[in-house]
Amino acid sequence: QVDLVESGGGLVQAGDSLRLSCAASGRTFNPTSMGWFRQVPGKEREFVAAITWNNAFTKYTDAARGRFTISRENAKNTVNLQMNSLKPEDTAVYFCAATSRIPIGLRTKVDEYNYWGQGTQVTVSS
Repeated sequence: QVDLVESGGGLVQAGDSLRLSCAASGRTFNPTSMGWFRQVPGKEREFVAAITWNNAFTKYTDAARGRFTISRENAKNTVNLQMNSLKPEDTAVYFCAATSRIPIGLRTKVDEYNYWGQGTQVTVSS
């Protein structure tokens, strides 16, 4: 069993920054990659960013590229999402996800991930 716990969400103004963290625990935790997704009510969960666990290759959605940075701390089993220049359209519940799928790759689809956190709310006011 693997547990993912997100933290760092909150209410900020447009242009501000937030740093989300996701702490993983569990004896079987051995991911090949991790990702961040977000979801707003009435819409499907959408990909934001992904990182491979061993060599830290990254991938971003167009909306996140240049403003968000995903990183991981292997020793702490943690993945972070630094979000800068936030916009009201970034408002969503942000979910952390992990996968042990092989071959190793940057996964962008919801069904490619084995484990999910419960989400953290990010609200950006204009």
